[in-house]
Order: sequence, then structure tokens, then C-alpha cells
Amino acid sequence: MSGAVQWLRSLVFIVQMYVAMAVIGIILFPWALVSARGARVACKAFCRWVRWTAAWMVGLRTEVRGTPPSGEVLIAAKHQSFLDIILIFSAVPAGKFIMKRELLWTPILGQYALRIGCIPVNRGKRGAAIKKMVEDVARGAVRPGQLIIYPQGTRVAPGAVVPYKIGSGAIYAAIHQDCVPVATNVGVFWPRHGILRKPGVAVVEFLPPIPAGLPRDAFMARLETEIEGASDALIQEAGFSR
Repeated sequence: MSGAVQWLRSLVFIVQMYVAMAVIGIILFPWALVSARGARVACKAFCRWVRWTAAWMVGLRTEVRGTPPSGEVLIAAKHQSFLDIILIFSAVPAGKFIMKRELLWTPILGQYALRIGCIPVNRGKRGAAIKKMVEDVARGAVRPGQLIIYPQGTRVAPGAVVPYKIGSGAIYAAIHQDCVPVATNVGVFWPRHGILRKPGVAVVEFLPPIPAGLPRDAFMARLETEIEGASDALIQEAGFSR
């Protein structure tokens, strides 16, 4: 398949994806307003739609490996593109993300994020944001479920080196729960920016839990080592080379 044809198919896929987001979001919005379950059903329906259409429209299949957690845990995940959000959320029963506060103003997406229990934080106010995250979780101010954080704080291209931020360590220490690391290679096929979506198999992998109670520095070192090592292996499996 030529690059131009794949680019065009990718464009059509992206357009229909956002149309589907609007349609699903609007149709189920009344239910979402009165029920967090309604919001979650809508979000999961959208995730299933994206995974299904990606497979036949652009040849991008998706796979979830490992054992997704179903209990109260912290999930710390590698973040490469919108696709890893979709795969992680579709795999766990009650996922809720720590998210940028600016996303609250995104039509449909922002309102649904609040309804499923996501925690908005301010970028650029690092100390205050971490303190607020810890307070929200420690007080039980968010709904039960799997709290998902991206330790690097942003989308990171395959092969790029970006330091892990201390926020995940602060949350881990505060909530006294196991942490499930998640590796991925989705950025090889669905990049941070641009239109082109490449065919292949995009994977997120749930790794064995890191038990609660480790010293924060030891936790952060182990988290980075396990996520980066597993992500590098998945990226190499996908045929990516620097």
C-alpha cells in the first residue's frame, strides 16, 4: 500500500473517530449526567469503536497483554499517544486518569472525564498540583477504581528519553496501594502528532504489580526500569529502530 493511500485512509479514520466521539457522547449524555455508570458505558463504547475501526480502516490491530487489575490499585503507564489511553481504559473496569486541567474545556471529553472520576491538575504549578493530587486521593474524594497516572507527565515518542516525575511516587506513598506498571509500543503506529496511522499490532502490556510500601526512591527507580525495559522490548518487536 502506498504512503499516500495510507495517509488518506488515516485521515478518514481520524475524522470518523471524532464524529463517533460526538455521536456517542451526545446520545448517552443524559444518562452520563445522572449516572457515572452511564458515562463509563459511553467511554468504553467509544474505545471499542476506535479499536474496531482502526483494524479495518488503517490495518492497525490492538492487543492488551498481561493481567489488567480489577481492584483498587495505582496504574503507572508509558504514554505515547491517544491510543494507549483507549487501550488501558478499555481493559480495566473503573479507570480514572490524572489529567491536565485544560482538558476540562474540551467539548464532550472534558465532561465525561469528570463524570468517570478523573482528577484535573494544573500544569506549571508542580508542587501545588502534587499536593492536591495527594489530598484528593488520601481523602477518598474520588470514586473507587483504578487510578491511572503517566509518570513522565506527557506523551513521549518511541526511543525518546524523558525523566520520570515525582508525582507518581508521591501518590504511591500516599495511597498505600500496589502499583501496576504498563508498557506500550503504540507510538510506533499512532504518533503523538500528525495524520498517518501505520498498520501493525499496537500493544499495551500490564506488568506484575510493584507492592505497596517501598521507599519512594526505590519505587521510582523500579518503576522506570520496568516500564522502560518492557516498552523498549515492545518497540523492538514492532520493528522500530532509532
